[in-house]
Amino acid sequence: MKKMGQPGRKHNLLLAAVIILLSACNSSTQKTDEPVKPSEVKNVIVPQFNADSAYAYVARQVAFGPRVPNMKSHVECGDWLIDELKKYCDTVYVQAFQVRSFDGKMLNGRNIIGAFQPDAGNRIMLAAHWDTRPFADQDTERKNEPIDGANDGASGVGVLLEVARQLHTAGSKMAVDIILFDVEDYGQPDDSKLPQMQDSYCLGSQYWSKNLHVPNYFARFGILLDMVGAERSTFTQEGTSIRYAPEIVNLVWNTASSVGFSDYFVPEKTKAIVDDHFYVNELTHIKCVDIIHYDYNTPSNFWKHWHTHGDSMDKIDRNTLRATGQTVLEVLYRQNS
Repeated sequence: MKKMGQPGRKHNLLLAAVIILLSACNSSTQKTDEPVKPSEVKNVIVPQFNADSAYAYVARQVAFGPRVPNMKSHVECGDWLIDELKKYCDTVYVQAFQVRSFDGKMLNGRNIIGAFQPDAGNRIMLAAHWDTRPFADQDTERKNEPIDGANDGASGVGVLLEVARQLHTAGSKMAVDIILFDVEDYGQPDDSKLPQMQDSYCLGSQYWSKNLHVPNYFARFGILLDMVGAERSTFTQEGTSIRYAPEIVNLVWNTASSVGFSDYFVPEKTKAIVDDHFYVNELTHIKCVDIIHYDYNTPSNFWKHWHTHGDSMDKIDRNTLRATGQTVLEVLYRQNS
């Protein structure tokens, strides 16, 4: 799903560094409804995240097949996601759009947004991408075939569907938006012979950031989930999140530590990546952080099965899903207590 330090791509460390430096003079003057509260432990009753349920949501997505734009499986999975969010959210928005990919294809996308208390202020945004990589460009075989995307795509969506179910079951009155971005992973491969296209990844979040689903939409902060389901995942504090939203990084990582997930949420700063949260920060000025797996043992620093056929359902771990999902619930309830 992501790339770090490769020229001319969304996961381009150089691109991120250049744009971040240009943004440094742009001190954040955006509106804010309510300050972020400290992450101290509070006497708040928080629902218990059900990892089995989240796992089932991940498996259901994978069962559709690759969720590549313009494929039947992509349409069918999108319809299912809309129906699932309608079970739990007060309002569901479907933002249909068309974008052109790096190789000239016109892609049909849908950003799917589930809103709790849609008319309330002081909103919190949770996001993930639901599409999958159309080619296994990091694999050694079947490189031109689409991948299952169990971790890279389905895991974040599975966690957010379970969060939505928990909020609904608890009768929550919190103002929360769950945004499932489309056409995130149709970016230009390293070995492409075509001219390099800037910003070829994250097309759905770019579209949403320029065409908000609600006029003047704003959230106090956002949390993006990406590759959050593999066994023994490590979530470090990546550079783009630190640059744009250091207080939200502290909030999330301190909260995770306070409930026993410091083995997953490691308070170490690592290099910047360009993921959906970059465009949310840069284009909407909503402070958004990325919870994403960092692998110390791979050249890319992404999960070892990233953009390969190894990104399959057997790699998904319930303990990791629980660590991610419970942390998100804890943040939501502590910030709304």
